Amino acid sequence: MAKKSGLSAEDVDSLRSQLDAGTQPLVWFTAAAVGMEAGRSAKLLAFTEPEEGDFIQVRPTGSKDEMSFSPAELTLEKPPPRKKPAAPPPAPPEPPRETEILHPYVPEAPVKPAAPKPKPAPAVAEPAPAKPARKPSAKGATPEVTVTLVTAGEGEWTVEVLQGTRKAIRPTPVSPAAVAQAAKLLTPEVAEIVEGVLNAARAQQLARVEQLRAELEAAQKALDDLGA
Repeated sequence: MAKKSGLSAEDVDSLRSQLDAGTQPLVWFTAAAVGMEAGRSAKLLAFTEPEEGDFIQVRPTGSKDEMSFSPAELTLEKPPPRKKPAAPPPAPPEPPRETEILHPYVPEAPVKPAAPKPKPAPAVAEPAPAKPARKPSAKGATPEVTVTLVTAGEGEWTVEVLQGTRKAIRPTPVSPAAVAQAAKLLTPEVAEIVEGVLNAARAQQLARVEQLRAELEAAQKALDDLGA
């Protein structure tokens, strides 16, 4: 039977029932999970409302962060354990070699008195390099949030939100009026830049309207000349 990809509606209902009963079941990340290794486990914490987008809150195993994911990024199927690589077979023992011991004739040399051995210099222990102190991780610390506004020209804007390194909100269209209102609540420099972009888009759209109006008038005149 083929493996399921992500959580089905029945799986979500089952997990919600287990949470209501006071248990925190385990789920596993699929290959679609952004920034997570497929097969890694996580503990289910809660469901947010409404049930759309990344509404399932979990805590990955070995981490203290609480993160949100969509049903397609999680599964109830536990991955099989990884197989250890087989050890190579032992090498066959080598056959014993026949050795022939020869006793060459060596003339006796006059014995010289042994020179006194120099005393070894005392070893100086070098100090070990200091290890950098690890910064204590704050329990439940809020990850960094980055909000990005992008314009594609002709008055079209999108907004994107990153929570740490994970996309909390994918690029979503927003109206120019909303962008202008948000810019006014920020610094005057931001508001001036956004207003300049909006003015350029207005001028472009106005030129297009004038062009279309001239084409419409020319078409109407041609139609009048045909006696319609």
